[in-house]
Amino acid sequence: MGLSGWSIKSKLSYPLLVGLLAGLYPVLFYASNNYGLINSWGHFWFFVLRFLMLPMALAVLGCYGFSWQRIKVLQHYYLPFLGMGLFLFFIKVTLLEAPHRKITLAIVVVSGLYSYFFGQHHKKIMVIQFLMVLMGGVTFSAQVYHSLNLSHQWKVPVDDITTLALKNRPNIYVLQPDGLVNFSELSRGYYQMNGENFRAALTAQGFVHYDDFRTNYASTLSSNSSLLMMKHHYYNNGKSFSEAIDARESIITNNQVLNVLDHNGYTSHFISEAPYLLANHPELGFDTANFSYEAIGYLSQGFNLRAEVNQELSALMDPNNKAPQFYFVQYFNPGHIHSEPASSLGALQEAELWYESMQRGQIKTNDLVETILARDPEALIMIIGDHGGFVGMNYTNEIYQKTQDRDLIYSIFSSQLSVRWPEQIKPDVAIPFTTSVNVFRLLFAHLGQAPEYAQNLAPDTSYVILKDDMHDGVYQYLNDQGLVVCEKHE
Repeated sequence: MGLSGWSIKSKLSYPLLVGLLAGLYPVLFYASNNYGLINSWGHFWFFVLRFLMLPMALAVLGCYGFSWQRIKVLQHYYLPFLGMGLFLFFIKVTLLEAPHRKITLAIVVVSGLYSYFFGQHHKKIMVIQFLMVLMGGVTFSAQVYHSLNLSHQWKVPVDDITTLALKNRPNIYVLQPDGLVNFSELSRGYYQMNGENFRAALTAQGFVHYDDFRTNYASTLSSNSSLLMMKHHYYNNGKSFSEAIDARESIITNNQVLNVLDHNGYTSHFISEAPYLLANHPELGFDTANFSYEAIGYLSQGFNLRAEVNQELSALMDPNNKAPQFYFVQYFNPGHIHSEPASSLGALQEAELWYESMQRGQIKTNDLVETILARDPEALIMIIGDHGGFVGMNYTNEIYQKTQDRDLIYSIFSSQLSVRWPEQIKPDVAIPFTTSVNVFRLLFAHLGQAPEYAQNLAPDTSYVILKDDMHDGVYQYLNDQGLVVCEKHE
């Protein structure tokens, strides 16, 4: 028997199916395209209750409610109106974070007209919805299968560094301006920009700059998960360079850097301009974060809220704290060029926009440094970018197409590293910071006066995901020496 043969005939099954099909495809659509944002139990129950159980309850209760004689004439229109209205509304809320009340009103009007003129055909629409669910289910099942089979071996430490006792325990401030390229790259290649005033201002505050520093990965999630885990993950052999399953957990929940700090009595704080790294509600491994999960909600891409990081940091700093403090401060200037061709203004205009954003980022960085040093003059401050600005490209997703253009590749991976060392723990010999994966291992080896831990370094190689006619997979783009290569990672 077909779909209509067994369920549509039943007075109870029909409204239940109307409610279920109204919400099920939007759930599968959103989950398939945003799995890294919704892989928590909180999200699971949110979607089950709001997108599935609530529509089913409204369908059943509405049928009973409209059975009252005076309004029974409306009963014929109710389920088509509800089924189409909720279906369109759920699609809207999964695509658009803001309320968009005019769109919601339009959905109500369209659903009313649909139920009046075409309501008798709603069973045919339900068949289409059912087929959409089947297709969405296949895509979602593939995401779940990949997630369940994800190897966590890369998170295992190569030695016992997480039990290292640090001899020096300064307050540590990690300032991460998104997409800030290294001074050594800023004046060359596709950038051709002047950063000397910014560099001079930081130098005057006691910063040491590590020229030619770069990241190992091309996005905020992939770069920071490697940075804080102090190991390579090779994008978990995924398909997207920008989004990754389990990346937020590797940054926010549990990683080797937090374990070392916790072992040494640090109190850790996560401060961000927007809750991008908190969007999927990962269990909090930091002691504090400046956004609550209640405020973020369950349909956020991570940019629905904003905070002023200097104010947030200033409110947390307490000179009377006896325990050493660790602050990870993330902000989104200069960022990178637009991601998609539809939003790109072309390479030249994208470069101009990036430069303007970089200038705003410089102001934020200088303000943060002044705030820190005014209240904590013996602070260890690290300014570290998470990736480059992609200047020279038309849009960031051009990254999937192979290039051997040295300047374009460095536009992806070049990132700033400047460190302000407290006077009593300045290195006698320059620490060989080369790529982000080894930054904290080298830092902890120095603070712990344990040079043996600086021997177990990860390769200073940089990786990209390619998807073009000749390439498909994870490829090494820069080798240990920073030379351009294109070698598939197996």
